[in-house]
Amino acid sequence: MNFRHHLITILLSSLPFGALAEVYEMPADGNDVIGALTTIAARADDTLLDIARRHGLGYEDIVRANPDVDTWLPGEGTEVVLPTRYVLPPGPRTGIVLNLAEYRMYYFPKPKAGETALVMTYPMSIGRMDWETPLGRTTVISKVRNPSWYPPESIRAEHAADGRPLPRIVPAGPDNPLGDYAMRLGLPGYLIHGTNRPAGVGMRVTHGCVRMFPEDIGFLFGQVEVNTPVRIINEPVKMGWDNDELVVEVHRTLEFVPPPVEDIVEPTDQPVAESTDQEATDAAGNAEDIVVAPPVRDAMTALTEQFVLATNTRPGRLDWDVAEEMLERADGIPAIAGRKINDAATSAASE
Repeated sequence: MNFRHHLITILLSSLPFGALAEVYEMPADGNDVIGALTTIAARADDTLLDIARRHGLGYEDIVRANPDVDTWLPGEGTEVVLPTRYVLPPGPRTGIVLNLAEYRMYYFPKPKAGETALVMTYPMSIGRMDWETPLGRTTVISKVRNPSWYPPESIRAEHAADGRPLPRIVPAGPDNPLGDYAMRLGLPGYLIHGTNRPAGVGMRVTHGCVRMFPEDIGFLFGQVEVNTPVRIINEPVKMGWDNDELVVEVHRTLEFVPPPVEDIVEPTDQPVAESTDQEATDAAGNAEDIVVAPPVRDAMTALTEQFVLATNTRPGRLDWDVAEEMLERADGIPAIAGRKINDAATSAASE
């Protein structure tokens, strides 16, 4: 890798697993890649999920990058790939971006005068196939510490059918699936929140909300302000520049089924905190930007779209054989698949 990416690591010593919140400097103009791919040796008592959490990764991240390693007993000394190199998602680099196909969040805090622009990235869980997380634009309309859980009737019915009845209100505490922090979005019923089951972070297991590791949401809660924009996308293929090299990152394409029409939300906390009625009204207006059923595209279409986007103003040539191999693997590990060219006639528009 020619361009050197700087990693600022903030140690949160009081957090479980000795968690690290990784904060990257934004790459120089014209570059789109952060982080680095590394390997570590597993300890005797490690699972892949333990290793993932210590290094800011989720279930899908670590399992796809290590297909030949036992998830529950890697074994002492086993080399484990840490896919901690990322192509930044397409589109504006402001606020929060949630890429469903990647099971990953990006937060672009607005830098103050004289400060370096940063990007923070965290694994997340998303809505399962019958409770989709919607696409679109919204905002953070409130923030709540120690939220109570008010499960809607559809969730209570589901639990009752499984022999796990729920009360109408679950107070804050270890049995509350929202964890210690929740940020409510302008789309009614949807939250970014913690969890009391961190092993599920990085999976498709929620009723539509976004779950984060307790240590990650605890850190992010103090950074994100009410009215922060949120953009929810579904991009299984990302492509960007690392100096003169065209880097591609491929994830598995999500499959979708229509969500329940009568109730498409995960249980939420009712009280609104740290916001005003006007802020909530303004954010609610973003509901028209939400797409409940995410569009399904095949991987090759997504790759072509990203190639056109990446080379729109910077001519480049893609090695389609390499790119197609990456589509087959879909392991989430970025790799060089093309280079800058000086002859604009062979740019994306002409290939």
